[in-house]
Amino acid sequence: MDLDAVRTFVAAADAGRFQDAADELSITQQAVSKRVAALERDLGVRLFTRTPRGAQLTIDGQAFLPHARDLLRAEERAVASVRPGSRALRVDVIGRRLAPAALLGAFHRAHPEIELDVVTLFDADAAVAALTSGTIDASFRAVTMPGRQLPDDIEAARVHDEPIQLLTGPAHELAAARTVTPAGLAGHRIWMPGIVPGTEWAAYYADLAAAFGLTIEITGPDFGTEPLLDTIADSRTLATFVGEQTRLVWPADHGLRRIAVRDPMPVYPHSLTWRRDNPHPALAALRDHFGSRRSGGQADEVWTPAWAHPRLI
Repeated sequence: MDLDAVRTFVAAADAGRFQDAADELSITQQAVSKRVAALERDLGVRLFTRTPRGAQLTIDGQAFLPHARDLLRAEERAVASVRPGSRALRVDVIGRRLAPAALLGAFHRAHPEIELDVVTLFDADAAVAALTSGTIDASFRAVTMPGRQLPDDIEAARVHDEPIQLLTGPAHELAAARTVTPAGLAGHRIWMPGIVPGTEWAAYYADLAAAFGLTIEITGPDFGTEPLLDTIADSRTLATFVGEQTRLVWPADHGLRRIAVRDPMPVYPHSLTWRRDNPHPALAALRDHFGSRRSGGQADEVWTPAWAHPRLI
């Protein structure tokens, strides 16, 4: 159904004269007559009766009028739903317990007026595809991976370097240490069954292991965070890596230890990615937020893969 014809019908019904409707719509009276006639043909009924006083609704016209108004209101809602800034900003954070979720939470506290829709996609490839297709507005990822480049329509800015910590159980030989060095972890078993080959985090930890001669084991089933913590808590030999801002909760009797890694400090390079032509005003606010909060860098010497996207904001 032609919504311009429906809009013209409603205007003529409200005005009572085709000429007045034409004036309101900034079209000619002839155009009003043609639109109404076309609508009557589509519906198979007469909507108006011409009289010396103007145009009066027929019984069918009276029956159709409230539905015509509903159609126009539905059109307004449909347009408003995609108008820049009228819908929630959809952001991918990779995991709700990880640093990107905390970063986005800080943005929300600073801008409570901005509505957010938080999603979690699997890896950088899925995030880039979603950005390209327009199903998300932004994503927090480590980019770019070795041998890969972002599409030309995707922008990225490195916004947060998250220190990596060693997590051990109370009986582990390093449990009492306040800090460890990456090189000092050579020969220790570091177990990370959640690493999936081909992902950006697999690329990061592969480079970390190669840089410092570490052994990172990814074998064994990944039953999730809680079973991993149970195993680490009971082990004298196994440890794992976690991000400094990764939120973990474990029973008091586990006695797990978070140990800082220094000299140099391995950091995970979180970047904000978005599509260049995305007009959502909240996206600009998100970029400005991270541009204003970025510090000059860590006090310690840091390590991150050479392929990590440079800071742009």
